[in-house]
Amino acid sequence: MAQPIAYLLPGSSPPRLSLIGTVITFVLFILVLPSWVRQRWNSRQPWLTLGVRSRRGESSAGSCLIQGLLRSAGLLALICLPLLLGSWGRWLGELTTGDVINALLLCFGLGLAEELLFRGWLWGELNALTGPRTAVIGQAVIFSLAHTRFDQGFLPMVGLLTGLLLLGLILAVQRRLDSGCLWGCVGLHGGLVGGWFALRSGLLQVSPSAPDWLIGPGGAHANPLGGLVGIIALIVLLWRQLTALAKAARP
Repeated sequence: MAQPIAYLLPGSSPPRLSLIGTVITFVLFILVLPSWVRQRWNSRQPWLTLGVRSRRGESSAGSCLIQGLLRSAGLLALICLPLLLGSWGRWLGELTTGDVINALLLCFGLGLAEELLFRGWLWGELNALTGPRTAVIGQAVIFSLAHTRFDQGFLPMVGLLTGLLLLGLILAVQRRLDSGCLWGCVGLHGGLVGGWFALRSGLLQVSPSAPDWLIGPGGAHANPLGGLVGIIALIVLLWRQLTALAKAARP
């Protein structure tokens, strides 16, 4: 559907056309999603079922979003602190207006889009097909496979798969802790993506000699969740979440 745009705008690059095609696909997804949830899941309130709206008396969307953003800031701080203390990074604190806009779009635009897809629709669909336990693991596995780069060697691939799998599980558990509200996941996921983009765009100068175990594999496009520090931080966060979930389930 994006290909005709190439004739209207001859200078459009393939990545730009791909982005336009992705946006068109997501818009169609949003248009179809409410009727899909009504028919497939037998729900009269699709946006409530998907977690976009909160039930009265439960955690508000705003508070869940803020808490998710704070958690993402904490995880990124655990990555940045060793960089600064180990002389692998230097704080610059510089961002252009364009960088700020891109970071916000990644945080709230990409964060909401991916959480609707993975923790909203996909999780619900797997839950209907396979049951709740399998669905939690299944959505995390698909999420990690969809985001892992397979052109960097075996160990970097394993690191990325592990980190992203943990993140997928964390986001699912977070939605459970937020009584089904999706906005805590949006804040955590979007905050990590947008925050890391802002850090690498001008807030923090990372040395080329920074080790992969700290910033993750990928060089200039490194994903810190694939590094040892990121994986340990995610394991600790998941353990804390599961402990809180177990306490909440007690009578």
